[in-house]
Amino acid sequence: MAVKSASVEMIVFLRASRAVNAERTVEWARLLLSAINRGNLAMTAIPAMMTAIEITEPGGPEGLQPVQRPVPNPGAGEVLVRVAAAGVNRPDVMQRQGNYPPPPGASDIPGLEVAGTVVACGPGVQGVDIGQAVCCLVQGGGYAEYCLCPAPLLMPIPEGVSLEEAAALPETYFTVWTNVFDRGRLAAGERILIHGGSSGIGTTAIQLARAFGAHPIVTAGSDDKCKICLELGAEGAINYRDEDFVARVGELTSDEGVDVVLDMVGGPYFEKNVKCLRTEGRLVQIAVQQGFRVELNLLGVMMKRLTITGSTLRPRSVEQKVPIRAALEAKVWPLLAQGQGRPIVHQTFALADASSAHAVMEASTHIGKLVLTA
Repeated sequence: MAVKSASVEMIVFLRASRAVNAERTVEWARLLLSAINRGNLAMTAIPAMMTAIEITEPGGPEGLQPVQRPVPNPGAGEVLVRVAAAGVNRPDVMQRQGNYPPPPGASDIPGLEVAGTVVACGPGVQGVDIGQAVCCLVQGGGYAEYCLCPAPLLMPIPEGVSLEEAAALPETYFTVWTNVFDRGRLAAGERILIHGGSSGIGTTAIQLARAFGAHPIVTAGSDDKCKICLELGAEGAINYRDEDFVARVGELTSDEGVDVVLDMVGGPYFEKNVKCLRTEGRLVQIAVQQGFRVELNLLGVMMKRLTITGSTLRPRSVEQKVPIRAALEAKVWPLLAQGQGRPIVHQTFALADASSAHAVMEASTHIGKLVLTA
């Protein structure tokens, strides 16, 4: 059955036997009746168990193993999504290694972004249809066949965007928008230096910077990666293995420097980033892959009147993430529907093969995003 021209199977099922009390049983019955009355129901049962990827022990990619877990019930303000695809991100790797535990209350299953179909709604959820195709930013639980999603963070899938592409949107686009455009205040006509230009974050930042009239320069780890960054819209690409990026930024900007630096390296890059910035420039730190302790010459910051900022996304509350979602839907989703700024999906893997996806990410041979398909 299709609803609103969506050719997606619609599923919901009353699992009263699993309800924790009579009140929950009544709630599931109400949801079932409501779905039937709206015609948003195909009678296919939500199973009691699902395949999920568990971190069996901290360490290498081999620690990711498929297991059977109970399908979770949505609580107040949550929906249950049948996952079609889930994005793979650096924080997932860090969690697997034991260096990035999930926030209190979040699932221990890795995975921060999913795309799929709504199959059940918890109490208090309004304006969401069973069978609706969505993508969503989550605090965890994405590497599974079913995932709980906060209803206020659900996002429609832009026209022409596949489910695999949609799964690569939330974590990356939330991160780029809040750091480049909110905290970094990148404006049309300004220059931005993007480290890791061939990563999911990098390829997204290049395209969105260009879409909003800015001038991106990137660093990347090979000539081939630099070439692809240029094809995506970078106005300069620096192979950091062969070139001094500080000197090259000077050459590319006639020694004026850049207005914004987006950095996920930290450590030895910090002082170099400061040197790359022009007066009133902004350094935005989003990760510290090479260390979080740095030395800083405060005089350089003072003389240039620099702003140094940074952020993390996962620990923020749903309420803090809602304005980012709203900005993306209003300003970026229309671009995606027009074919601009879409995520670059390097490779997809079966859910059970999540360990291979992590191995590719750690080898840094990919361009753009890696995606799991359930």
